[in-house]
Amino acid sequence: MSPVWVIARRELASFFDSLIAYILLVLFLGFSGFFTWLYGSDIFMVGQASLQSFFNVAYWTLFFFIPALTMRLLAEERKTGTIELLLTKAVSDRQVVLGKFLATLLLIAIVLLFTLPYPLTLAFLGRPDFGQIFCGYAGLLLLSAAYTSIGLYASSITSNQIVAFLAALFISLFFHLIFGMLSSQFSGLTGEVIDYLSLTGHFESMARGVIDSADLIYILTIVLAGLQLAGFSLSKRNLD
Repeated sequence: MSPVWVIARRELASFFDSLIAYILLVLFLGFSGFFTWLYGSDIFMVGQASLQSFFNVAYWTLFFFIPALTMRLLAEERKTGTIELLLTKAVSDRQVVLGKFLATLLLIAIVLLFTLPYPLTLAFLGRPDFGQIFCGYAGLLLLSAAYTSIGLYASSITSNQIVAFLAALFISLFFHLIFGMLSSQFSGLTGEVIDYLSLTGHFESMARGVIDSADLIYILTIVLAGLQLAGFSLSKRNLD
């Protein structure tokens, strides 16, 4: 069995053993369900068979939840010293990072699976665009992959989980909000470049049912960069 998959299974099991998975599931379903069906611009208020309100809520909920999931992945192992034991085995730094990344993404996918009753309920209420819904879910997974890679990098540079959480939140905030705000302050090519750096526009495009190659390339670039930096951080530590 691949070392990446072994590490992923181990981490996924640890999420459920420590109740983290259950807490995430309850909180995510609680937040998303409340704002999708009961409060504010919910489905009944909008009067459309669309999950746009759910995607908007999930966009913000995952922004806070993912750093909380990733903060312990490498920081805790560094603090307890188990990272040395793990890396002395026939496992590379890259495999450790990929295994923990895959475990986190699988947990988020499981959580999103529990929201499948939402589109099924819409099918009874109206005629939803399931193509758009599929793109929205794909956008949430891609967004989660980007923030997970950032969180892994933040967790690889410190042994303090709180510091890792705050660092991941700070870095992600630029992609989530700040770049979008800054783009409105500039015009021409500069404004377009800064706006392109914002994940908001890319996700909103997918939530509307359009998956463009430019969106995929940009998000996958963030994922690869985060994983590469996390692996480099582990390698540098081993050299030290």
